[in-house]
Amino acid sequence: MKLIGLTGGAGSGKSTVGVMLRELGAEVLDADEAAHAVYEPGTPGYVSVVREFGERIVRGGRIDRGILGDLVFADSDARGRLNAIVHPLVRELMSQRTVEAADRGAQVVVHEIPLLFENGLQAIYQAVIVVYVPAALQVERLIGRGVDPARARAMVASQMPIDEKRALAQHVIDNSGTRAATQALVVALWNEALVR
Repeated sequence: MKLIGLTGGAGSGKSTVGVMLRELGAEVLDADEAAHAVYEPGTPGYVSVVREFGERIVRGGRIDRGILGDLVFADSDARGRLNAIVHPLVRELMSQRTVEAADRGAQVVVHEIPLLFENGLQAIYQAVIVVYVPAALQVERLIGRGVDPARARAMVASQMPIDEKRALAQHVIDNSGTRAATQALVVALWNEALVR
């Protein structure tokens, strides 16, 4: 089994590339989805995050990720405290799901992780793919999804610069063109490097 990391920046199109890899036969495990799971009411993650940040982040009995996001994108100390709670739980869940995928006979397992390099996880992967678009396009795409412009800029600024991520990766998918162009790059990478 090959274990591959997939990352990029906010608005770069990691999820789009993840879907394309899944369609080609990869088992794609999404760290954001795992993070949602560890925020679920009644879980240790929920209890710890609410204890750390207070009831102000809870709406309708659930953690409001928008409120929490506004808080941590504006405050690197708060972001560090949140990451110290959530990241170990997400890693544990991703590890468990990877073992399950291997048991099912998966040949290629891809971990889609927004902060892969920021968390020093690259060494566990046989290769890392970065989905690249220029930083200005990251912000433009986030705004296009309805993200407030100031928050979009803060989200991009809170991550390692996309050009640094690109330099660290074994493979780069440039997603600044059309969907068809990105698809062609993903198929070529799959055939030349991932299923060999």
